[in-house]
Amino acid sequence: MSSHSANSKDMIEMKSLESLTVTRPYNFASNDRSTYLPSDEEGSFEHSTEKKTKLSKYWKKCSYEIREYCKFIGPGFLIAVAYIDPGNYSTDLDAGARFQYKLLFIVFLSNLFAVYLQALCCRLGSVTGFDLARNCREHYHKYVCIVFYILAEAAIVATDIAEVIGTAVALKILMKIPLVAGVVITILDVLLVLLAWRPEGSMLGVRIFEAAVAMLVLVVAISFAVVLGRVHIGGAGQVFKGFLPNSTVFSREGLYSSIGILGATVMPHSLFLGSGLVQTRLKDFDVRTGNYVPTDDCSDYKPSIQTIRHSLTYSVVEVTLSLFTFALFTNSSILIVAGAVFYNTSNADTSDLFSIYDLLTKYVSLSCGKLFAVALLFSGMSAGYVCTIAGQMVSEGYINWNLRPWIRRTLTRSIAIIPCLVVAAAVGQSGLNQVLNASQVCLSILLPILTFPLVMFTCSRKVMSTYSETVDEETGQVIRNVHDLSLGWPMTILTWLIWLFLTALNLLLIIWLGMGVSY
Repeated sequence: MSSHSANSKDMIEMKSLESLTVTRPYNFASNDRSTYLPSDEEGSFEHSTEKKTKLSKYWKKCSYEIREYCKFIGPGFLIAVAYIDPGNYSTDLDAGARFQYKLLFIVFLSNLFAVYLQALCCRLGSVTGFDLARNCREHYHKYVCIVFYILAEAAIVATDIAEVIGTAVALKILMKIPLVAGVVITILDVLLVLLAWRPEGSMLGVRIFEAAVAMLVLVVAISFAVVLGRVHIGGAGQVFKGFLPNSTVFSREGLYSSIGILGATVMPHSLFLGSGLVQTRLKDFDVRTGNYVPTDDCSDYKPSIQTIRHSLTYSVVEVTLSLFTFALFTNSSILIVAGAVFYNTSNADTSDLFSIYDLLTKYVSLSCGKLFAVALLFSGMSAGYVCTIAGQMVSEGYINWNLRPWIRRTLTRSIAIIPCLVVAAAVGQSGLNQVLNASQVCLSILLPILTFPLVMFTCSRKVMSTYSETVDEETGQVIRNVHDLSLGWPMTILTWLIWLFLTALNLLLIIWLGMGVSY
């Protein structure tokens, strides 16, 4: 019995040793080359560690992308202002009053066109280092540039007229200031722009100005969000249905209003803004990475290929998000409010900035009407600021007219004020509404002409090529590398189709105006 017990004990000990041998860790320092077989717990631990490592890397990459994107926030707000100026109020109010929510599809389509054109502007400004006007001076004949300059200045003045009228109307509603006095007061924003906007200064100053304009945009968006919450729109389904294509869009009356919305949304001066505002970020990145040393004459600056590849995507994403959030929301809100308040009422044919305030005050609340006026005031002010910047780019870019900013701005605003003063003094608010609508028609006619160079340049390999130099390690020779950043064939075809579509609509508008057709 004792012998049998001893043998059993030895067998148990040997099995125990075998199990220990199988599960022990592999000693890499020893000469033992036996295979290490991990246990289930160890395998699970390694899998968990690997998963955590991947998540950590993914989170680091995401946080880096977010931090880099935040550095590019700013220009999109300035560009978005161009799409929510008082001119948009006029066309959106008219469309909502006559067709309720059926032309929301055109608002959405206009925003898509605006985003695409702004992406082209970002591309042009990033690759060439110049805005649209300066690129015209670099590649077109002097007299061609003069013609483009005159047309661009006409667009700036037409845009400025809308800002003057919107601000003057808001001042009359909120502070009971007479229209004539309100028109004159609008010239004071020249001083604010002169004090704040210094693109050749520090990035901090540029960011402060951008933040101030962004706050104005936020106030406009919040005001309309509150107004939308208080107005009875008759069901969300009915509103969302308006974002789908419908027969009203293709009727003669609906098409006339649609062209007005397109012209008011896709503003010509925004093209100069979009192609010019990207340069401050590009230059800042090149300075930080040692690719560019600042000089007194910044006109020699050309973005490096590393900066273009790093910055272009961020710039396009930033302006896209700004337009799809603030611009699309605000324009849709104006049309929805007008559709809810004016549609199928006796006031549908007299919808203007004053009447929408009166009806909101009467049927909703006084605070709702005041919020609308606040949104109108802030959109007029902010649009006036960015119009100043665009005007400076136009004069300096096309003809190298380096006027002092306060002289340039005073001249432009004075030209815009004169017709508004005459109309306000002669016929009052009804006349101002007609001038506002006429300014939007003018912008619609000028849009295809001023967008033509943008399409030409971004499709051109000659214009959209940049160069970099590398040294061959074996021979020591300097090799010049050519980087073609022009649009590919699919995007080129799409770009020309969009331009032809906009041109056809505006030609139709010109024909109707010539025939005396209006709706």
